[in-house]
Amino acid sequence: MLVSPSLLSANFANLTPELEMINSSECDLLHLDVMDGIFVPNISFGFPVMKAVSKVCTKPLDVHLMIVEPQNWISQVADLGAEYMVFHQEACTHIHRTVQAIKAAGMKAGISLCPATPVNTLEDIICDLNQVLLMSVNPGFGGQPFISSTVAKVKRLKYLIEASGSNALINVDGGVNESTGKLLANAGADILVAGSYVFGAPDPNQAINSLKVL
Repeated sequence: MLVSPSLLSANFANLTPELEMINSSECDLLHLDVMDGIFVPNISFGFPVMKAVSKVCTKPLDVHLMIVEPQNWISQVADLGAEYMVFHQEACTHIHRTVQAIKAAGMKAGISLCPATPVNTLEDIICDLNQVLLMSVNPGFGGQPFISSTVAKVKRLKYLIEASGSNALINVDGGVNESTGKLLANAGADILVAGSYVFGAPDPNQAINSLKVL
């Protein structure tokens, strides 16, 4: 299992030790949740913070834009050296064009779906995607309880990916811990985003490793 700790749950008053922990851990990615207060009812952090993080973090960056008009920020995300740029289907009118622009900028492209958005809406774009990020909480805040219907949603998405011949990875974000992570792994998830489970743990490395082995 690939593990992507979410910086949203880190200690922003003292980020350096948090990033040093990430660098030395067995995690695979660092998940950056960008919120604009419009698409979601919260504001997180922007490009000055992410630029500073990118200079310290040695793990690939998985940038998740929970913002309106994500297509306007492709070059700025690419400038971070991000591995993935993930945007919400619900926030973008011209999805195919945006996916192609992300790839043209040298990144892998992902689409995120809110809990109530069905996976069959991806049928005509799934083969162009590198990642699908399923929200297992309503986007906007960390620390929310896991929405259990996400497990069945992962299975439906796995079927769609296999039936279409897509190489997209399934990522899940929200309420992930060892128990929910096991359910998601069994359903077919490839990447788990974990915020408070990692950064709030007495031993963050052990928390990361508990997901890695799923």
